[in-house]
Amino acid sequence: MKRWFLTLMTVMSFGLMSAQVSPAILGDSHAMLKVNQAKKYLLLPVQETEDIAAISVLDNQNNMVQRLNVKLAIDRVDYFVPYELKGACLLDIEFHGDRRQKGAVGEFVCWKEMKLSDTFDTTNRERFRPVYHHTPLYGWMNDPNGMFYKDGVWHLYYQWNPYGSQWENMHWGHSTSTDLIHWEHQPMALEPDWLGSIFSGSCVTKGDEVVAFYTSAGHHQTQSMAVSRDGGRTFKKFSGNPVLTTSDVPDFRDPRPFWNEDIHAWNLILAAGQEMRIYSSKNLEDWKYESSFGKEYGNHGGVWECPDLFKIDDKWVLLCNINPGGPFGGSATQYFVGQFDGHKFTCESMPKVTKWLDYGKDHYATVSFYNAPENRRVVLAWMSNWQYANQVPTKQYRSSNSIPRDLGLFTCREETYVSVRPSKEMLAARGAKLKKPTEACELVVDLKGQTEIVLSNSKGEQVVMTYDGQKQVFTMDRSQSGDTSFSEAFPCTTVAPTYGVVRQLRIFIDRCSIEVFDTDGKMAMTNLVFPSEPYSMLKVKGGKATIYELHVN
Repeated sequence: MKRWFLTLMTVMSFGLMSAQVSPAILGDSHAMLKVNQAKKYLLLPVQETEDIAAISVLDNQNNMVQRLNVKLAIDRVDYFVPYELKGACLLDIEFHGDRRQKGAVGEFVCWKEMKLSDTFDTTNRERFRPVYHHTPLYGWMNDPNGMFYKDGVWHLYYQWNPYGSQWENMHWGHSTSTDLIHWEHQPMALEPDWLGSIFSGSCVTKGDEVVAFYTSAGHHQTQSMAVSRDGGRTFKKFSGNPVLTTSDVPDFRDPRPFWNEDIHAWNLILAAGQEMRIYSSKNLEDWKYESSFGKEYGNHGGVWECPDLFKIDDKWVLLCNINPGGPFGGSATQYFVGQFDGHKFTCESMPKVTKWLDYGKDHYATVSFYNAPENRRVVLAWMSNWQYANQVPTKQYRSSNSIPRDLGLFTCREETYVSVRPSKEMLAARGAKLKKPTEACELVVDLKGQTEIVLSNSKGEQVVMTYDGQKQVFTMDRSQSGDTSFSEAFPCTTVAPTYGVVRQLRIFIDRCSIEVFDTDGKMAMTNLVFPSEPYSMLKVKGGKATIYELHVN
């Protein structure tokens, strides 16, 4: 099981260590709540089907110190989230939605269930929480942010809502690892300010400093900077924020800076509508616009987001995450291969060529770790899809990251493609052979020209994977994989080209996901599944499978 680390300690009973609160009801949609500083947390009850309640937090001088949006419970409680008081004395709460349908504000169940406490229960209550994939301890997570490697530690920041398990209130959460498998949860890294919520971005290392660049999402999207002098544990925001602004596009976000040794200067790439803009700097503070890339190239079915630009061997790769517009609907990661001289990226393919990094439904916001050792290019993805990410059947938390993957290059029919392989840390986690699949295991399947792989359970739920060597395609059908009722977009069959013959697959199974890789790196496919019980049966026609346990304790 995954190891959990956090300063919030588990308690068995809220009743013994908490105190109820009493609001002042001021109108049909307005209430105020004075809070007792004697306790550390205010436990907020959430009901996900309700409208947002806008909460302004005031200190003892009536200065507003924070604003947050929470779906406070009206007639039932789905789960609790903790609000750390830290000087808060008064909460000014405005409910949205039609109060005529909800009843009197004073009768809402949130007032009966809301409590003050010194502790918050983080015991896992989710049967679909992955065993060996990174997840937030609680709350919502989407894009991985600011990933870097320093002094033997992998740092992962991420888009986080600590006040609910659906998208809202964007902060940067933070986790660290020494092996890319076991993750230690750290205190919150970046909180919203009056420039806006903290959207996606990246970190670089500069001597002893870690410098974070992120999007401030207020009335307009601008780029800001923060500096850490304790290895990325805490950050101080730059007094000159924002450092980059624009007036010509509303979607202007996700900065990715990097040191370019070829020009002995810093570059930065960010998303602007349906193109990527490239800048340069000598000091990380003053940025010069260099060029744009994207017009008429690749897929333009949605907004371009979360770029990355890096060198592999003698070529440059530009990652471009897009939503919607993925090959099977919703979000996905496309990429371009070419050359970059520090000023302009030139794609080597024809404009209409589209290349996908992963052919599943649940692989998005892919970015790489800065300063990875051994000149590796290690990436993580957000393992979900915007078509249904807010509705997947978990409550305490939502979303996980993919397993770590190493990128390379290969050539097929005179085109250069990016190869994707499970990082070597996943091989190190491989344990003894098993006779049948478990809820968390790895399958190694040796293929023939035509192979069918069926994972199933006693409930009749199944995932069917096929390899067609003649057509050089791999497919995965999850339409009968388990619970698919939460979204019409979830049941599907995904199809990937294999760019040649595949002789062996590595298939990683966790409680709610299946990730498939060609051992040679020419194909990857990532899909979520929500079976009512683990897949315990495996049938392979036209091939041979070996099952391994994974050492993740």
